Amino acid sequence: MADLTAAEARVLSAVDATWATDRLARLVAVPSVGGTAAEAEVQHLVADWLDELGCDVDRWPIDLAAAAAAPDAPGQEVDRDEAWGVVGTLPGVDGGDPALVFCGHTDVVPPGDRDRWTGDPFVPRISGGELHGRGACDMKGGLVSALAALAAIRTAGVRLARPVALHAVVGEEDGGLGAWATLVRGHRGDACVIPEPTHGSVTTAAAGALTFRLRVHGAAAHAAMRDRGVSAVELFAALHADLLAFEAERQLGADPRFGEARYPFGLSIGTVHAGDWASTVPDLLVAEGRYGVRLGEPVAVAQQALTGRVAAFCSGHPWLSAHPVEVDWTGGSFASGELTPGSELLPEVRAALADVGAGPVPERAVAAGTDLRLYAAAGIPTLHYGPGDLNLAHAPAERVPLAEVVTAARAFALLTLRRCGTA
Repeated sequence: MADLTAAEARVLSAVDATWATDRLARLVAVPSVGGTAAEAEVQHLVADWLDELGCDVDRWPIDLAAAAAAPDAPGQEVDRDEAWGVVGTLPGVDGGDPALVFCGHTDVVPPGDRDRWTGDPFVPRISGGELHGRGACDMKGGLVSALAALAAIRTAGVRLARPVALHAVVGEEDGGLGAWATLVRGHRGDACVIPEPTHGSVTTAAAGALTFRLRVHGAAAHAAMRDRGVSAVELFAALHADLLAFEAERQLGADPRFGEARYPFGLSIGTVHAGDWASTVPDLLVAEGRYGVRLGEPVAVAQQALTGRVAAFCSGHPWLSAHPVEVDWTGGSFASGELTPGSELLPEVRAALADVGAGPVPERAVAAGTDLRLYAAAGIPTLHYGPGDLNLAHAPAERVPLAEVVTAARAFALLTLRRCGTA
């Protein structure tokens, strides 16, 4: 470890693993699936903790009607009756905007087939030094790392020269509603760290992701004379093969930060619905999917690439040329995003990690859409670093190593002191 100042050593000693484990377990126990009442409940819980830590807390109901009408809103894939924004700011004696922001989302995806879990996904359990449960990895573990860093600064009695803020947001999993609303409300900072799970790397770029719907029209007929009809299922099968070729073309020349990822800009069909009777040739198929946006590619350009490919396929098909497939854009819209080139944030994060013994930290890009792009688009240098492995997110084996939660908390504490300064 490098030579630390007295304040840094004091704060590192104050990082409390027991406190962090308790807070993480309590967060995971709240089933904050996007669109449920618990999504609001968990925000109020975090707001109360920020208040206990001496933060100035801004807690407000997000105007869902305004979000639905705003042209720059990221969209939503679930229905919500309410949504809350929460920002806690630990003051600095010199005031001004925060020198550093941590942003963590509290919403989680549904647990899926509960029979595939070894226990209730919302009853946290510790096994082998890891805390298991839906949201433990994505990303309540990272949020707790940031909370634990603020708690250590307060416990150590260190006063910051400039403020640090924590943005607790909802709706990340289906578009980024909470981060968008937080930025619209005027909360800013000089730099932002989003502690998503990065598996020992620092993520400085995120591909975008769009959701789309295809409507494929055939012609119905009795199944005993299926040659008199045109199956929408068979039409879709041919189109899908072409879309897979299109997907392969879009991976060429991907940024080397994606490493060995096969599909940094993948195209995946998630749902398919066709027909209404087993003995009838289906005349309509509706498919929904997820479509990757390349780094630096405007969303409109990515959309045109897909719609153009579908149109080209239809124009060369004997049936679809007269009955073209319809393409609609639905749900959340994630643009791509990157850390500002040359930003000091990357070497600062790496230095803090080295000083807590985290070792070499490679730079990566992630194929998933994240809130990074919203902060980057607002002119705030942003990157991801956090505990856990993204490969475990959304899975029945979701878990996070508690040692990684503590390591991230220690690094975040050092980063906060160095960016905000001490009084």
